[in-house]
Amino acid sequence: MMYFGAVKDCDIANGPGVRVSLFVSGCTNRCPGCFQPETWSFTYGKPFTQEAAGQVLSLLAPDYIDGLTLLGGDPMEPANQRALLPFLQKARTLFPRKTIWAYSGFTWEELTAPGSYPRCEVTDDILSLLDVLVDGRFVEAEKDIRLRFRGSANQRIIDLHRTRETGVLTLSSYQERSNG
Repeated sequence: MMYFGAVKDCDIANGPGVRVSLFVSGCTNRCPGCFQPETWSFTYGKPFTQEAAGQVLSLLAPDYIDGLTLLGGDPMEPANQRALLPFLQKARTLFPRKTIWAYSGFTWEELTAPGSYPRCEVTDDILSLLDVLVDGRFVEAEKDIRLRFRGSANQRIIDLHRTRETGVLTLSSYQERSNG
């Protein structure tokens, strides 16, 4: 059973436009300086039940909502991936034009490397449902509040559509934009 710490229904900080953000619980990366260390526990918050999933899906319905963002904790922890897959499949089916972003301390390379810790039997399915992956551990020494949609300069905003099309990791146009 996956747990979650919060749902934000009008988030404008974690992806473009107005988004619904689901903060899942559980993270083994435990980055120093993390803005939500309470979410490191896999049992922080409430269980992500069918009812909770339904509530998040209903929040995605209005036309002014541009998409869904998954944060944490870390949605790419293997246990979280397994719990999120059916939810993301349903979200993609119900709202095919809305974008899905995920933030993970695990890098694209870790998620796609055979035998690596975060890679499991559903990783490819999860990645196929995402539009954007913001990857990389938060590094306090590289923190920059001018960066848009990421906390430290080492993190990448990956355009997964282009990456899948070309077979080469492709950064999103949001990578170089800053708030200042």
